[in-house]
Amino acid sequence: MTDLATATQAALEGELPGARGDLSHGVLNALRHPAGAQLPDPGSARSADPFGDDLQLALYISYELHYRGFSGVDPAWEWDPGLLGLRAAMERRFLQELRDRTAGHPDVHDAMDELLVEPVEGTGVSYFLKDEGQLWHLREYAAMRSLYHLKEADPHAWVIPRLHGRAKAAFVAVEFDEFGGGRAERVHARLFADLMADLGLDPAYGRYLDAAPAEMLANVNLMSLLGLHRAHRGALVGHFATVEVTSSPGSRRLAEAMRRTGAGPAAEHFYAEHVTADAVHEQIVRRDVIGGLLADEPALAPDVAFGIAATTWLEDRLGDRLMAAWRDGSTSLRTPL
Repeated sequence: MTDLATATQAALEGELPGARGDLSHGVLNALRHPAGAQLPDPGSARSADPFGDDLQLALYISYELHYRGFSGVDPAWEWDPGLLGLRAAMERRFLQELRDRTAGHPDVHDAMDELLVEPVEGTGVSYFLKDEGQLWHLREYAAMRSLYHLKEADPHAWVIPRLHGRAKAAFVAVEFDEFGGGRAERVHARLFADLMADLGLDPAYGRYLDAAPAEMLANVNLMSLLGLHRAHRGALVGHFATVEVTSSPGSRRLAEAMRRTGAGPAAEHFYAEHVTADAVHEQIVRRDVIGGLLADEPALAPDVAFGIAATTWLEDRLGDRLMAAWRDGSTSLRTPL
């Protein structure tokens, strides 16, 4: 590989973060020193906090090997049997706790109906940012969300070969918009990088991984977990539906926040783009993606409902962290920008 090619590849990859506990330390040590390091025993995942920094970071690192990887890390780690065994143990811990926390969730039709309801007096992150948020709040929010938005739609794309007929055709139609409709400058990940530049943030891939709390890692990890397992295709469709159905009204509020604070044209444009696109997507997802999937595989209805419930629960948990910090006047990040 030429020096230019090596430099280009390094720019596309992320940098390994710092450890947050024994699990993440063990994974990082193995990736950095493959000849002499030993991965943590999978049994250690059973006693780890399923939503804590250590397990969530170790999972995030394991999943990132399926995306762009890390600078200086051998790509062969993506399918290392030992790491996959550890990852499976962490996944079981995370997923079981999510199922316990969302037990008794509504069926898929009621869950979709609930997503469509916009409260008259709404509360939460997007409402706060629209009405009261300052530029520093928006910068923190964007830095945190960059863990997903700089690879927007990639985790969902794994479900495409696992769908059929109407569900697949509709799903790909929505994803085509997410990937810019064939135009590189309109790929949503690129638009978010432009938003970050407007906000004075570094748009380098993975730049804010160290700053992001476990609540944000868990949101991204859920997408990766569901996407990488065919058995969870129904839950991933539920996740996808939740994102698309709730995106348009939330994006409208965030576009107003960007405009009110003078964040910049690219910052406002990212969310304005989602207001229009996702309003159309909501109808397609409800009628054709979910409708088509359940027409083909009606037994997946409980899985779709779980995907909706788990996504909502984790997003609410993240929102609670942000609002608690911001109402106190403190940073929501692990380290301030």
